[in-house]
Amino acid sequence: MTLKTTRQRATIIHGYAATPEDHWFGWLAAQLDARGISTTVPALPDSEAPDPDRWLAAVAASVGTPDEGSTLVAHSLGCITALRHLCSLAGPWRLGALVLVSGFIDTLPALPALDAHIGKPLDLAGIRNHVDRLTLIRSDADPYVPPSHTDRLADLLGTSTHVIPGAGHFLASDGVTSLPTALASCRRTDGELTRTR
Repeated sequence: MTLKTTRQRATIIHGYAATPEDHWFGWLAAQLDARGISTTVPALPDSEAPDPDRWLAAVAASVGTPDEGSTLVAHSLGCITALRHLCSLAGPWRLGALVLVSGFIDTLPALPALDAHIGKPLDLAGIRNHVDRLTLIRSDADPYVPPSHTDRLADLLGTSTHVIPGAGHFLASDGVTSLPTALASCRRTDGELTRTR
């Protein structure tokens, strides 16, 4: 009898006006790599003037069709792009872990310039059925993404949010250069930080 093993891999999707080297992305990638999870942080094109189609193409090229060994972590505007990619997948697929930090799918009062990028509402029905471990992380005082936006996304995905007090928008300028909750969420199986089906 031969047991099939699934290669562990992770992709971290940055947000608006960010690069793979910013905030906590490099820290998380290094932590996952050290645990034997091959991790990439793709540079999304023109992050200061993001085009939704180009961002989607870049995420699709990096993530492809995920499987139970795949982890997808996204921050802010990257969450919409990650979800857009998952919504576009045809045929069977499975995602081991999905971690969304300051996620939203509604327009942001603080950043009206992103309205066109955010675009039409996503149909998230069924996404939860494809994800083994799902975590949404927000702070209690995000100046860009209202907490109610992340809570609404969590409701649409059939889960709740994990709140980190005082983390702002999870930027280096907020003092967030590591994110242990995201690391734990990538690896948890006991449901303490994530809810499983």
